[in-house]
Amino acid sequence: MSVMLQEVNDDNMASKNKLLPALLLAWYDAHARVLPWRSKPGETADPYQVWMSEIMLQQTTVATVGKYFMAFTTRWPTVGDLARAELDDVLREWAGLGYYARARNLHACAKAVVADHGGRFPDTEQDLLSLPGVGPYTAAAIAAIAFDRPAAAVDGNVERVMSRLCAIETPLPGAKTEIRTRTLDLVPADRPGDFAQALMDLGATICTPKNPNCLICPWMSACRARELGIAETLPVKAPKKQRPVRNARVFWAERADGAVLMRRREDKGLLGGMLEFPSSGWATGRDQTDLAPPYASGWVSTQKQIEHTFTHFHLVLDLHHTDEVFEDLPANQGDWRWVARHDLAAEALPTAMKKVAVAMLGSDVFRGY
Repeated sequence: MSVMLQEVNDDNMASKNKLLPALLLAWYDAHARVLPWRSKPGETADPYQVWMSEIMLQQTTVATVGKYFMAFTTRWPTVGDLARAELDDVLREWAGLGYYARARNLHACAKAVVADHGGRFPDTEQDLLSLPGVGPYTAAAIAAIAFDRPAAAVDGNVERVMSRLCAIETPLPGAKTEIRTRTLDLVPADRPGDFAQALMDLGATICTPKNPNCLICPWMSACRARELGIAETLPVKAPKKQRPVRNARVFWAERADGAVLMRRREDKGLLGGMLEFPSSGWATGRDQTDLAPPYASGWVSTQKQIEHTFTHFHLVLDLHHTDEVFEDLPANQGDWRWVARHDLAAEALPTAMKKVAVAMLGSDVFRGY
């Protein structure tokens, strides 16, 4: 190993591109994380499980995804099972993971794999990119991990590792092309899937955002950022824009039997297809003209307010209620329904709506909010 490290420090790029993967794979063989969706050494990866895990891991941590992955693969063991599922059931299982377009795309992708590919995932990046919800990173990850194709699967962990290895100081997202090119240069013809997972593990466990454990890193001697003393400053990210604040009113109507008025949001857009307590438009600023309730009634403020932060904005909801109940609801304002209190926990409710339910009904409705 010491001879290999010495050779990595020479100026021969071809030598580096051969030795660095070997060092990383040797480390991975000894320290790979055990994950529910990861095949064991000597086993062939299941493309269905690789795909599902990659979709779930978008914008979500490994720790959070584990239980959802197990629930999905237990209920729908194959892509065909998932394709035959009702979207409502998929959304219910997804509730709490956030970014609900992923759940709709998950279902649509399963249908496409069955209808267009005979129930088998395509095995190239180009063909994988044609599937709903599959972008460049996901296509590369599936191609590499499930089919051992030489592909550069660059997620946040890999961006950090490669930025430091090569001392790339160009701010993201401007550095993405260079990072991908340098990553692809290192992908070995042998074991590209293991290499992709090894890079992810290196970023998750050693080359962490803060306090990277450089002394046990297999690429320690080759890391330019460590040599320059700038590892913790990389990758450089462009300044984040301040999130705008959007305000709305939520209208809470409850029947004598305890059922609560809800409606389904349109399939497209934010929280598409999810159930919500009826609300006004989510406008920016408080000087609004679209705060009309779902029907004319004696709506009164509850003096309660909940807040929830989405990726691109912060939402503030003022809660209103009425004692008047209208069974005949306007057909042009959505898919309405009355939902019993005890059934709320089983519905596909986004987190913001769970917060509303807790504010109105108490914490016993949803634990942990």
